[in-house]
Amino acid sequence: MNSTSNNSVSRRTALKGGVAAGVGLALGAPLAWAATDRAVHASSLPLITKPIPSTGERLPVVGIGTNQFSVTAPEELAARREVLEQLPNLGAKLVDTAWGYGDSEIVIGKFVKELGNRDNLFIATKTPNRGDVPPGAAALEQALTRLQTPRIDLLQIHNFYGIDELFPVLVDAKTAGKVRYVGVTTSTDQQYPQLLEALQKRKLDFIQVDYSIEDQGAEKILQLAKEKGVAVLINVPLGGRHGSLLTKVKDKPLPDWAKEIDAGSWAQLLLKYTVAHPAVTAVIPGTTKLAHLEDNQLAARGRLPDAAFRKKIEAFWATV
Repeated sequence: MNSTSNNSVSRRTALKGGVAAGVGLALGAPLAWAATDRAVHASSLPLITKPIPSTGERLPVVGIGTNQFSVTAPEELAARREVLEQLPNLGAKLVDTAWGYGDSEIVIGKFVKELGNRDNLFIATKTPNRGDVPPGAAALEQALTRLQTPRIDLLQIHNFYGIDELFPVLVDAKTAGKVRYVGVTTSTDQQYPQLLEALQKRKLDFIQVDYSIEDQGAEKILQLAKEKGVAVLINVPLGGRHGSLLTKVKDKPLPDWAKEIDAGSWAQLLLKYTVAHPAVTAVIPGTTKLAHLEDNQLAARGRLPDAAFRKKIEAFWATV
C-alpha cells in the first residue's frame, strides 16, 4: 500500500515495458498508449466482480489503498483528487483508508464531497492503531466526521489495536446502520495467530491481510476465511513496503502468454494472479496517480487465470 518515489520510478519503467510489449502483442495496439486510450480499453472488457459472502453484494476486484493521501502540496492534492474522480468512471468502487494514515481520511472526505460521487464508492476505513484507545462511539464519529459521510461501508479494527473494546461498538454501529460491514486487518506475519483466532471467534464480514506472489504466508488464513464465508481484502499486492515487485521486472518484457488472461502490464499480471485466488474478494494497491489507477484497473477487466495458469505464473516468477 506504499507509494514511494522509488516505487514510482519502477512503475514508470515497468509500464513502458509491460504495456508496450504486453498490450501491443495482445491487441495489436501502438506501442505507446495515451492515458485516455488505456481508459477506453478498460471499459471495453467485462468488469470482474466478486460477492461479499455475508450479503452477496458484488464488489469490483481492484480498489485503491490510500496511505499516501496525507499530502498538502497543490500538485499532489490535484493528483489524488483525479484518482478519486476517475475511480468510479473506470468501474471501481473500493477506497481503503485509515485513521493511521495521517490526514488521508480528511483529504478523501473533502474531495469526495466536492466531486459528489460518494454513492459510487465503497469506502473502507480503520479504527485508531496507536495511543489511548478512544471510546468506540468516539472512534466511529471521528471517522464519519473526517470522511464527511453519514455511513461507512466497512469499518475495520486496525492491527487488532483495542479490539476487545472497539469490536462490540462496531457491531452495534452496524445494527444502527452507521456501518455496513465490519472487519479486522493486519499486514504482518506476527499477527496471523490473532487473525486466525478472530476468524474462529468473531462474526466478521471482512478481513484484510498482506498477500502477493512473493508473500504467501497468509495462505492458511485465506483458506479459513473462505470456509467461514468472510470477504478478503489484500493489501500490498505489488509488494509495497516489503519491496516493490515491479522493480524486479522493470527491464524484462511481459511474457507473450500474459495476453491469454488480458494482462497488458506487469502490474496487471500480478494483480490478476492475486485476485484469482478463490478466497480473495479484492486487492487494494496503493494508488496516487491516474496513470497507475488506469493500469491497475485493467486487471479488473477480462479474464482471470485458473489454478493451472496461476501455477504457470508462479513457475515463471521463480525464474525472474
